[in-house]
Amino acid sequence: MDHDPNTHAANTQPTQATIAVQGLTKRVADASGELTILHSVDFTVHKAETLAIVGASGSGKSTLLGLLAGLDTPSGGKVLIDGTDIFALDEDGRAALRMAKLGFVFQSFQLLPHLTAVENVMLPLELAGVADARPKAEAMLGRVGLASRLNHYPKYLSGGEQQRVALARAFVTEPPLLLADEPTGSLDAATGEAVIQLMFELNRERGSTLVLVTHDPAMAARCGRTITIAAGRLV
Repeated sequence: MDHDPNTHAANTQPTQATIAVQGLTKRVADASGELTILHSVDFTVHKAETLAIVGASGSGKSTLLGLLAGLDTPSGGKVLIDGTDIFALDEDGRAALRMAKLGFVFQSFQLLPHLTAVENVMLPLELAGVADARPKAEAMLGRVGLASRLNHYPKYLSGGEQQRVALARAFVTEPPLLLADEPTGSLDAATGEAVIQLMFELNRERGSTLVLVTHDPAMAARCGRTITIAAGRLV
């Protein structure tokens, strides 16, 4: 399934693809031999588009998102980000591309436990050599409603607060592309709704491209387009 309820909006989008996925395939060895997780997947995502990837558990959607970020390598096919074939780069090259172009929000937050909230958000700025990392991180945490929690370690934050720190960390470098893997999967409904609203609000403000994996129909419905994966294939 591939629907676009906002056809009039889509027609005003730039035609350059932020992401182009071509014949993407992923196979892994298992007890019975070889398992194909993704079967020759093709699609494009345009600048400033919001795309939801949906499907049953085990359908391959999180594997696909990891490949889009270059966190995993495919068995075949290509992922082009702004025209660059990310798998033609070495590991250091992919890391540099992620730093320049990508923000990633994990379901499990992936905060560093020995760093405070503000230090977690400062980290990508420091890695990018930004001089005024702390004020930028503090401002971003204020933007997500955590100005009073700057110096708290993750273990002292609720799940919703940790996910807001993760959102702040993903957005603080103002990446042109944001990828989110089940960003509310670990949260209760009310907290998840607040995080969803915040993520789309930040995305609109920055005009970035958003690709998210979700099992939540309400979250998918907020995106301009949805693609469905079943047994590793686009439906």
